[in-house]
Amino acid sequence: MIETRLGDFEEVILLLVGILGEDAYSFKIANEFESQTKRPVSIGAVHSTLTRLEGKGFLESEMGSATAERGGRRKRIFTITAYGKKVLKNSKDFKVSLWQQFPSLATGK
Repeated sequence: MIETRLGDFEEVILLLVGILGEDAYSFKIANEFESQTKRPVSIGAVHSTLTRLEGKGFLESEMGSATAERGGRRKRIFTITAYGKKVLKNSKDFKVSLWQQFPSLATGK
């Protein structure tokens, strides 16, 4: 059976890949995570999560060009698959539905 659920950290990483677009490589994703959440993250946690999301079919990756600032090393660039976008939308829809059912927040009081 294919996994369709996202953990909170996975969801944030997947969203950041979409936000960063062509700049979605592990180091940049980790920096953006820290910037957006104001929480530290290890590059190892980001790497393992990207690998897991790719294994679930939510992401694809390809090697980018070598760059001088990386000493001639190439970056692995991640992109969200159509399936990944669908899973993100389902997650958002579910959470919005729950928030709308929360009595004091649904009415804006």
